[in-house]
Amino acid sequence: MDRSQPLPQTPPIWCASSDLYRTLEPDAKLLLQGTNSMGAGKGDVLFRPDDEVQGFILLLSGHVGVYLTGQGGRDILLYDIKRGQTCIQTTLGLMGGGPYSAEAVCESDCTFVLLPRALFETLLQTSTVFRTYVFSAFSERMQNMMRLLEQIAFVRVEARLATALLERADANDQIKATHQDLATMIGSAREVVSRRLEGFAKRGVVQLDRGLVTITDFDALKEYSRTV
Repeated sequence: MDRSQPLPQTPPIWCASSDLYRTLEPDAKLLLQGTNSMGAGKGDVLFRPDDEVQGFILLLSGHVGVYLTGQGGRDILLYDIKRGQTCIQTTLGLMGGGPYSAEAVCESDCTFVLLPRALFETLLQTSTVFRTYVFSAFSERMQNMMRLLEQIAFVRVEARLATALLERADANDQIKATHQDLATMIGSAREVVSRRLEGFAKRGVVQLDRGLVTITDFDALKEYSRTV
């Protein structure tokens, strides 16, 4: 063997779980040598308002919810982060230099990679694939945020609630969430959501149990979701 030749680099273990890594240029992959994945449990807080942004989060598995809390203490779900998705709060902080303004909570056990600021900036400057990934994800998140603002401003609570139930129903037509959870998802108050759910239940559209909503009439719920 020619000892003057450099030994082949072994990709970090976490790279096998990353679609982004597989598409990066060889030089960009080399920059990721030495990075490691991290874990967090359900309920763990990844960041809070006014925390300094430490690095770029790549979520490998799990589900993270990012929430904004108003002065009155009411929460609203800004967006979810799932495998392969990015956090707009993190991108804004890294590019603009400001702290976080929201809170990120693990909704399940999560695995992620935290790319330090210096590495993020180097990849952004030198890797076309990484730069395209960051800005495409940023654009998609901004569009979703605009849709959220539009819904809160112009769409009735019944329609927002019906849409949230339809989107989150599992294979058994059930949504495991409290009334407060649903209120946070759609940007409303718990009392308002409780009244709307009780109205749905009286009409036979859903069945209510503690921490559980079961859809019993999908067609009717879809009609409510279309109400302007």
